[in-house]
Amino acid sequence: MLMPSIFGENLLDDFFGFPFDGNYNYNAAGLMTTDVKDTDHGYEVTMNMPGVKKEDVKAELKDGYLTVSAVSNKQTDEKNSEGKYLRRERYSGSCSRSFYVGEGVKQEDIKAKFEDGTLKLEIPKEEAKPAVEQKKYISIEG
Repeated sequence: MLMPSIFGENLLDDFFGFPFDGNYNYNAAGLMTTDVKDTDHGYEVTMNMPGVKKEDVKAELKDGYLTVSAVSNKQTDEKNSEGKYLRRERYSGSCSRSFYVGEGVKQEDIKAKFEDGTLKLEIPKEEAKPAVEQKKYISIEG
């Protein structure tokens, strides 16, 4: 069935989506969409965070997982002379993403820069440690 382009991919998904199902697609709002680039020296992670301020972004490294979280509070309850908002598509709330970077990566090795709503992280690759083969001998009696 052909639908006008104003309805998006699926009219019913748009209508019965958030807030009715309790799931909000951050990527649909452009939040925390991420590009990961593999380079010779490590990984470059670029994460979009439109409308988020630098002081509202936190990055934590724990047990080999890098977790980036952000809070966006747009509590503007402005009304025009016509009445109230029927639909607001700007996200307000918190969100986070986690990436496994390895147990050997330390906090001071990760470089982060936030500029124009984009967080850029440089994460070094964890050096592969060659497995040392341990010989296990069986004792022979006699």
